[in-house]
Parts: sequence; structure tokens; C-alpha cells
Amino acid sequence: MLGYDLSRPPTAGDGSTVLVLLHGRGSHRGDLQALRPRIPEEWVLVTPQAPHPGHPWGYGPGWAWYRYEGEDRVDRGSLDWSLGALDLFLRELPTALGFTPGRTVLGGFSQGGTLSLAYALTHPGAVDGVLNISGFLVDSPTVRPEVAAEVGTPIFWGHGIRDTAVPHPLALKGRRRIEAAGATLTERDYDIGHWITPEEIADAVAFVEALS
Repeated sequence: MLGYDLSRPPTAGDGSTVLVLLHGRGSHRGDLQALRPRIPEEWVLVTPQAPHPGHPWGYGPGWAWYRYEGEDRVDRGSLDWSLGALDLFLRELPTALGFTPGRTVLGGFSQGGTLSLAYALTHPGAVDGVLNISGFLVDSPTVRPEVAAEVGTPIFWGHGIRDTAVPHPLALKGRRRIEAAGATLTERDYDIGHWITPEEIADAVAFVEALS
């Protein structure tokens, strides 16, 4: 099972919302725990760590979900490995938490957002919603936007219009593919680069709270 950090309120139990957030390239499992103050206190926040060391790929001392190849292309082997590890993690999560979650929402920043979206589109109905923050839609025949439409998985996609790491046009390309497939997509753009703002987290929280 992937290593992870956990922020669990004392009141957490059956029916609680569980938010699983995946860090970006070259980071680690503790990074997105910094968002805890902006997330409803009754939610459980779980932040797993990617399985691939980032250093061999030039990503620094942290960890990575896949090897990036450019534009919206990734190395399939490293992506599939992470998707499998994440699937096992999510399947075992209720046992690790000791209760049955109400809503389980998967999201992340940059590579974490990309992997969250790819997971939802390759594992129909496994999560109740997706938060893609500054990620992209992988160009792969196995990552099918139609899946989100078929099972009704809603997607939140927040992106900075001044992002140079994952350029905004690449986000628009992915969004249009998702819309064309008929999936439920909430789009939010921000006047920022490749980072997260409090406004974006507030929008993401509102998106989760609106899920049935």
C-alpha cells in the first residue's frame, strides 16, 4: 500500500467525506496537508505518496506518479504502475480508516491532478468526484473521457491562465475532449501560474459539497 499522511477529525466515522489528494511531480505526501485549514474540519484528508522516485527522471529529491514525455503524453508503464497502486490504496482505504466513507473524492495538483483524472477514467465509478488542479488529460487510448459520462462521475478542473508548466491551452484541449464525451465538467480559471490559490480551494470545496 502507498505510504500516506492522514488528517482525521475525532468525529470521523461512517458516512464522512474522505478527500484523497495527490501531490505534484517531485513532491511528497506531506505537501498537500498544508491545505487542511481550508478544507471543512469534518472531512478526512488523506495524502498518499507517489511510488516512483523523481530523481532518476530529473524531478528532484521527491516522488512522481509517472514519467512525463511532453504535451499530454506520458510513459505508459509508469502511469499504469501508479494507477494500479492507487487502485489498491483506495480499495484498502476503508479498512485503514476503520469506517465506510460517505463521499470519496480524488484530486490532486499537477501530476496529481492528471493521475486523479486518469484514474477516474480508467476505473468507472470508483470515486464520487474528481478534482483536477493544474493537470491535463493524458493522451492514451485507455484513458477515455466517455467513462465519466457513462457512470456520471463529475469533474472539477481548475487551471491558471498564466501556467507555463501545464499551459492553459493544454487544459482547454483536455476540457473540450471531456465535454465532447458528455461528462459533467466544472471549469474554473484563475489569473495565476502553476500553483494553487485559496479561491481555487474554496471553489473545489463547493464542488464537493454539491455532490449528492
